[in-house]
Amino acid sequence: MPDQRSRAAPDQRGGAPAGRCGDTAAGQQGDAATGERGGVVAGHVGRAAAVVLAGGSGTRVGGESNKVYLPVAGRIMIGISLNTFAALPEIGPLVLVVRAEDRELADRVIDREVDAAVEVVTGGSTRQESELAGLRQLADRIRDGRIDTVLIHDGARPFAGRPLVREVLRVARECGGAVPGLPRDDLAAAGPGGSGLAGPAPEGLVAVQTPQGFSAAPLLAAYEQAAREGFAGTDTASCMQRFAPAVPIRWVAGDARNFKITYPHDLVLAQEVATPLFGDHEKV
Repeated sequence: MPDQRSRAAPDQRGGAPAGRCGDTAAGQQGDAATGERGGVVAGHVGRAAAVVLAGGSGTRVGGESNKVYLPVAGRIMIGISLNTFAALPEIGPLVLVVRAEDRELADRVIDREVDAAVEVVTGGSTRQESELAGLRQLADRIRDGRIDTVLIHDGARPFAGRPLVREVLRVARECGGAVPGLPRDDLAAAGPGGSGLAGPAPEGLVAVQTPQGFSAAPLLAAYEQAAREGFAGTDTASCMQRFAPAVPIRWVAGDARNFKITYPHDLVLAQEVATPLFGDHEKV
C-alpha cells in the first residue's frame, strides 16, 4: 500500500518472541473506521490514551492545504480518524496534534464531526516533535498512573478500524509495545550503486502502520531522552528501540485498508473504501 515503510517485524529484531503474549492476529472482519454501526460513545473514561498526528501538508496529494482536512465521502479525513478512537470505551484522553496555522480549522472539524472531547495541542516542525508535544499533554496523567498505555496514530490513515486499534492496545498492554504491519514478499535487495539485484530481501519484512502502542511511562521517558539528544526517528517504534530497548515490541497483523493517504490516487481509493460506510453525501 502507499507510503508504508518496510522493516523487519519486531519479533525478529529483539522484540517478544512469537506466541509469548498470545494470539495477535487482529480481527480483520467488521468495520474499517466506523463500519460498526453502533455510534460514538461520548464521555467515557479509560486508562489508555490516543495521540493523533495532523501536522502534515497536502503537497504530495496535490492540495493547497493540510490533507487531513480533505473530505472523504462527505467526512473530513481527520474526523474519521478521531472518531475511530472516540468510539472505543477503552480509550480515555484523545489528543490531536496540529500545526499552528490549522488550529481554527481543527476546532471547527471537532465541533462538527467528532462526538467526544478532544484535547488539541500544537506540534513541532518534525514528527518526533509533534509526538513529544502530544505526550507532554498527557505527562502528568502518565506520571501519576492515570494513563498506562498510549497509542500514536497518523491522522492520514483514516481506516485503521476499531478491531485493529483494540488489538494494538491489547498487545501493547500485555507486551509493552505493539506495531501493526503487513507482510511484504515483493521486495528485493538492490546491488551497490544500483548495479542490479543482490537477491531477495530478508525474510520477515513488514510494511509498518499505525496506531503504534506502548506502555506510557517508558514511552514518555524515551521521547524526553530523544529530545535531549536531538534524535528524530521514522516512527514511534524507532524511538523506543533506541531509548527503551528493554521494552518488548510485538508485531500485530495490520489491515490492508489502513493505508496512508499520500498521493492523489490514494484519495480515489479512500473514496471507494469510505463510500459504503458513509455514503457519498457532502457535509462540508
